Amino acid sequence: MKEQIKRYFNRYVDLNDIEIDMIYSKLTAKTFQKKEFLLKENTVCRYNYFILKGVIRSFYIDKKGHEKITQFAIDNWWATNMESFINETPSTQYIQAIEETTVLYLSKETLDLLYTEHPKLERLFRIITENMLIANLRKSDVFLQMRSKERYTFFAEKLPNFIQRVPQYMIASYLEITPEYLSELKKAK
Repeated sequence: MKEQIKRYFNRYVDLNDIEIDMIYSKLTAKTFQKKEFLLKENTVCRYNYFILKGVIRSFYIDKKGHEKITQFAIDNWWATNMESFINETPSTQYIQAIEETTVLYLSKETLDLLYTEHPKLERLFRIITENMLIANLRKSDVFLQMRSKERYTFFAEKLPNFIQRVPQYMIASYLEITPEYLSELKKAK
């Protein structure tokens, strides 16, 4: 686990072994079973999760009672409900494991302490947050500019790991299409 987090951090910021050991000592490991919730609606998101292995989804329930998936995260991605985590307000979304998922997590208080003790870490999380923002903006652009079929093709090409690991109805929800139409698109390929 420590080697995995070290490789991940060093993609963005050079940290020496002493810094890695100190940061690693602040992370807590936990395994969530398939369908287990990391966060439920109306609770405050207390943690930022680094996914060692597994897949999670973020979603909300619309006024008609339908799940609307807003995000997936897979191995070596961070996941949290940023608004709830930063502002310490109740979440409007759920975070749920799609398959057995092992994470390393830390609280906002711990993260703030690490920022003070290790300024490089604040830079690291700024880069991670910027990348998350870019991914969200890219998704918005894709959804605004592409038709359903093009969205599926884009998703399948850019994130092939998800196609294999995420149930089809969840991919359909994320792409804002029906599961039936997604089946048609997959058959046409």
